[in-house]
Amino acid sequence: MGSAAYDADVSSQLTQADDGPLQGWDADEQLKRYLMAARAPNTLKAYRSDWAEFDAWCVHFGLVSLPATPETLARYLVELAEVARTSTVSRRISSVAQAHRAVGMPSPSDDPRLKAVWVGIRRVHGTAPEQAAPLTVPLLRLVIDKLPPDLAGTRDLALLLIGFAGALRRSELVALDVDDVSQAVDGLVITKRRSKTDQEAAGELIGIPYGSNPSTCPVRSFDAWCQAARLADGPLFRPLDRHGHLGAGRLSAAGANLIVQRAVIRAGLPAGRYSGPGLHPPGVALHRQCCGAGGPVIISRPFPAADIAVRASRRAA
Repeated sequence: MGSAAYDADVSSQLTQADDGPLQGWDADEQLKRYLMAARAPNTLKAYRSDWAEFDAWCVHFGLVSLPATPETLARYLVELAEVARTSTVSRRISSVAQAHRAVGMPSPSDDPRLKAVWVGIRRVHGTAPEQAAPLTVPLLRLVIDKLPPDLAGTRDLALLLIGFAGALRRSELVALDVDDVSQAVDGLVITKRRSKTDQEAAGELIGIPYGSNPSTCPVRSFDAWCQAARLADGPLFRPLDRHGHLGAGRLSAAGANLIVQRAVIRAGLPAGRYSGPGLHPPGVALHRQCCGAGGPVIISRPFPAADIAVRASRRAA
């Protein structure tokens, strides 16, 4: 079966849980909506992209992609492992498995011989992910000092400092709305509604205290950005065009990464070597190491809104 036929099937069936296709279900629109929400849109996009590549590889070698034999998938993985990261190989296995399950076919990835090949690939090529180093506090100060004194610089300062103080990923930062941030006695309270590790959107409240140095204070940077951009509601972080005009839409995670990289280069640091502290997972551990156990404060739900206060040690920023 080619990728076009697969795409038709995946649109209606790849929203299922991992335990098999939803054959025989008479799903109404409400049920279909919840089934569609079972998988993140980026996950479905990755499945389609991975399947298209595997299908093209099979066509090139005159092999059948659906159903694929364990030997066909093993040959593909052996070739892929020589040019791709182990994490990419792992995702391709998942995508091929989902393609088969979506149309009610057994997955070749369940074969014991295929599993043995996968163990061998991991042992030979390793499984440690390649990650950019997070900015340390001294380097963060250097980056901040080089930000321009304009609207873009004001936005970038708020993004960097709030990301660091809250140990937030890029995706979590750009998902924030103005209404998700509220003032408290000792700083800000951020409502994080969803994250990569919170796919069911249980949410949490994060307290961010004032910084001891006004120039690197996340709370003051938030106020300055909202005032300069005249933000009252909607997305907190937004793109700017080349003329410095503020957009109405939401800044993307890729845009946030570009902001970090430009700031790093402006500060004279190696391009591509660093990511924003708190803007990716290693930054969380670094942030806690720098801040100590006092911050950021995670306030679990449910919690009376009137009693919310940021109780954290002020950072030596």
